[in-house]
Amino acid sequence: MTIRCAVLGLGRLGYHHAKNIAAHQVSGAQLVSVADPMEGRAEQVARELGLETWTKNPDEVFEDPDVDAVIIVTPTSTHADMIKQAAKHGKPMFVEKPLTQHIEEADEIIQTIKESGVICQVGFMRRFDPAYAEAKRRIDAGDIGKPLYFKGITRDAGSPPAAFIKHSGRMFLDVSIHDYDMARYLMGAEISAVSAHGRVLLHPFMKEFDDVDQAITYVEFDSGAAGDIEASRNSPYGHDIRTEIIGTEGSLFIGTLRNQHVTYLNHKGSHYEIIPDFQTRFHDAYRLELVHFIHCVQHKQTPCVTEADGRRNLQIAIAATESFDSGKKVKIEGGSPG
Repeated sequence: MTIRCAVLGLGRLGYHHAKNIAAHQVSGAQLVSVADPMEGRAEQVARELGLETWTKNPDEVFEDPDVDAVIIVTPTSTHADMIKQAAKHGKPMFVEKPLTQHIEEADEIIQTIKESGVICQVGFMRRFDPAYAEAKRRIDAGDIGKPLYFKGITRDAGSPPAAFIKHSGRMFLDVSIHDYDMARYLMGAEISAVSAHGRVLLHPFMKEFDDVDQAITYVEFDSGAAGDIEASRNSPYGHDIRTEIIGTEGSLFIGTLRNQHVTYLNHKGSHYEIIPDFQTRFHDAYRLELVHFIHCVQHKQTPCVTEADGRRNLQIAIAATESFDSGKKVKIEGGSPG
């Protein structure tokens, strides 16, 4: 059964998802419509991808009987309304992280999804990256014994503009939330406390929004394990995402800086090309998460990363922001590993 999809929001990531579906990279999915409020953007993408239907108004997508499922890649501030509309019209949804920026709103969203019975998958794509998936398999198989320490690094090759930072929810919600999800997923334990710190080292405009361009979160797990998570917008050499898990019987290292497995030599030394951006690093993961979503819609199955994971990761990010603002450790109650 083919699932007819619409992509809402055609920024960098929404456009990436739309291209993948249109190019038949997502088994069982057909792109039938795109939507974006920016004048001319939806029509431009539709013509490029050979679509007959596009719109500036997302309501037209939700009301369209020819759309079976929606992929929501709109600004975070719009997620709650988009999710409610999708649920109201009975359309399974894939929504990019974060679920929202407020716990109360997340609870309202979760209740709406529960009442409607629709499928909701949240875009924590690292779970679908082949390297992270293999690491999870090995941890679950006991290859490194009991996980003791998690180390996550996410360094972006530069900062988004002020217009983005203003509405991003700040560093811990916008960037570190992916590592919070990976920490829970790989360690098989919940983060029970956070101590967060950060500074503006390179981009002074961030001070206006109480944000930072360099941060670290020390995390404690309910299993007794611990870890640290670095987030940076100051990577002049390229996009850098790596993870290390230390266990009682071994360690795992995930990630590489190499964009191609080619090293060239000259009189100045050896050199290799570094990964330029997150779309390149997680190309497979972005495709595979949609493959999983479509499979779940076809077979009416619950995705492996749901609105409940979205809420828990949001809760951790909010606690980290609170810790940064107060200078104190913040404990986090409840939850179970995703």
